Amino acid sequence: MELSILNLLLVLLVAWASGRIASRFGYPSVLGELLGGIVLGPPLLGLLHGGEALAVLAEVGIILMMVYIGMEIDPRELKKASKAGLLASIGGFVTPFVLCYLAIVAFGGSTLAAIFVGVAAGVTSLATKSRILVDLQLLDTRIAHVMMAGALIADTISLVIFAAILGVAGAGVVDPAAIALVAVKAIAFFVVAGFVGLKVFPLMGRFLKRSDSAGRTSTFMLVLIIALAFAEMAHLAGMHGILGAFVAGLFLREGVFGKSYAHELMSVVRDASIGFLAPVFFVTAGFAVSLDVFTSSLPLLTTVIVLATLGKIIGTAAFYLPTGYGWREGVTIGAGMNGRGAVEIIIAQIGLEMGLITQEIFSILVFMAIFTTATVPVLLKFGTDWLRRRGELVRSDHERTGTLIVGAGATARAIGRMLARSAPVHVVDRNPDNCLLAQSDGLTAHCGDALDEQVLSAAGAATVKHGLVMTPNAEVNALVSQTLRTTFLVPDVAMPGAADESVRKSLLDHLDINTLFAGHADVNAWNYRIEHDQTTQTRVTIERDQSATDLFAGTRARLDGVAIGLLQGEQYVPFHDGCKLRKGDSVIILHPMAEALPPRLDRFDRMIARAPILDLDSKMTRDDFFRTAASLLAIELEVEPDRLASMLVDRERRGSTVILPGLAIPHVVIDGTRKFAILLARCRNGIHFPDEKETVHTVFVLVGTDDERGFHLRALSALAQATQRTDFERDWLVATDTEELRRLILHTERRRFETDADVGPSALNEI
Repeated sequence: MELSILNLLLVLLVAWASGRIASRFGYPSVLGELLGGIVLGPPLLGLLHGGEALAVLAEVGIILMMVYIGMEIDPRELKKASKAGLLASIGGFVTPFVLCYLAIVAFGGSTLAAIFVGVAAGVTSLATKSRILVDLQLLDTRIAHVMMAGALIADTISLVIFAAILGVAGAGVVDPAAIALVAVKAIAFFVVAGFVGLKVFPLMGRFLKRSDSAGRTSTFMLVLIIALAFAEMAHLAGMHGILGAFVAGLFLREGVFGKSYAHELMSVVRDASIGFLAPVFFVTAGFAVSLDVFTSSLPLLTTVIVLATLGKIIGTAAFYLPTGYGWREGVTIGAGMNGRGAVEIIIAQIGLEMGLITQEIFSILVFMAIFTTATVPVLLKFGTDWLRRRGELVRSDHERTGTLIVGAGATARAIGRMLARSAPVHVVDRNPDNCLLAQSDGLTAHCGDALDEQVLSAAGAATVKHGLVMTPNAEVNALVSQTLRTTFLVPDVAMPGAADESVRKSLLDHLDINTLFAGHADVNAWNYRIEHDQTTQTRVTIERDQSATDLFAGTRARLDGVAIGLLQGEQYVPFHDGCKLRKGDSVIILHPMAEALPPRLDRFDRMIARAPILDLDSKMTRDDFFRTAASLLAIELEVEPDRLASMLVDRERRGSTVILPGLAIPHVVIDGTRKFAILLARCRNGIHFPDEKETVHTVFVLVGTDDERGFHLRALSALAQATQRTDFERDWLVATDTEELRRLILHTERRRFETDADVGPSALNEI
């Protein structure tokens, strides 16, 4: 058995290209890989070929893929499946199963072949559903929850029936004694697997946590050993190895390795299977397809596709009627569950290899998967538009309650205290001090990294109605917002306007992410004001129905503050640009209290209190940094970001603004009057300034008009006094967050200037 490297290379290339093309059009990559194998393999062009070595890789690939599928399926979710999801899954499985079984028998097929086709017709592709639901912005609807639960249950049922088929087929004869033996061996397998998974795996996990050698690589190798061991156990019990791998995946969850590590391990298994070995399986599965079915078996192919589609739609709708949600919703759910995918192809391929079905039946199953999946986006969009026009597209908001706030800064806690008056509020933050402050405010705090889905899950992300993402990092805000929408299906997610507005617009277009406060607001500045008791709240009663953006645009100058909440009846909800305001609602406004500022603060302090702060981790070039800084300063200074970035670069070329090792103070003069802004930046891994030996970790950007030269000099003096303080560089680099960076500048002992020019109306408005 010799592996042709060139052939493997071509197979992977075809899998990658065809998978990406399929994904681009909203279909699972599996279908693209199958079509790539059909078109470029023996069925059509004959440019690719199989082989024993590829077959081995493909078999390992499906074992690993079944482990991943098992890890994705949470048994607790099956227990929590709603009545609607259970009925939809049963109707969507049983009806096409029976219809396709009868069709194969009527066309002269064997009983086993008929059962195989029936099982394949009953399968529903979970991956297909999730991608299409995101594209159609249906994640927060009742039909989405029902479809996901139905797909989960249908795939599990199909694997159980598949195990029974293989057991009966392995017995060779169908008699009570043989069936009893099959049942005993199957029960023995599940008993042993259950004991190992529930009793042995947790002990193993605790041992690995205490072991110094429990690295990611060695643990992944252990997962491979467990998967192959379970696969062999299933084989010894008369079932196929994929059943054992699937069961192993069910037990290899957070109960063994811990939540965060299990999630990371799942990603590794996914990359190894779906990213490498499984595509080999699906491309080579296309090699076994015969295009002769379009001539010799066209009536049977057409019959199976039509019955599989009608059976899925009609069966789901019929079984769904007892829920009381209406037959139209049932039809739409059935149309959305009509796609097939990986599980069906795996079952069909194994049946072909074992001689339980013919190449004709296998080809029919493959084309059924392709054609039925192709109908899903079209039929689901038609159905949801139909429900929307009739006012029957039900959002799942009523099943959720409360708010999850990611980031526990002072502004976030203020919003949380307000929202907690009418519903539970959970807060997630990495900073233990912020978590303690949130708890003291009566909020439920979870200390952890919000980029970890397990942390969000523990914080109740799957049950909340509102999600507010308010960390100091705009990129983290975008990633967490996306996770809340796509993974936890939170119907109402909002974040502050990102520094890179294109990021927020992209999220808004694809995932319906709202802008918190319904407009631009400097959260850092508001954090400082709240921490120093420099804010007050008022309420504005809405006199007519309008959108949040209309209210914000019309009252911003008069309100001189930010809208942080909306009182509708007795319910407090977050305020963002997606809110629909009704007559009688009250908007809660947070105002700055300039007169409450301590006398020791001068204009420089006030500007630092509201200055944007960049806290960067990744190493970057000087020009990239200037572009990022310019995008933050441009709105306030009313200049074009590209123009400002170009001015900063030109100024640097005339002479370096790096005044000390690791410290730079770039500054430029712009057109206009009475304009001045300061930006603070820290980059732990350094910003590369050309011609400088050391990278820069601390940058203060000063931009002002020509008439502000006097204040410019005082700002430079203040920054010089702050940075010359003993241990400033160390404190700057170890500061835990942006507010601590701000305090390092504000708390500097220095001479302060309080002149009439500094406390005039323009200066006070800058606070």
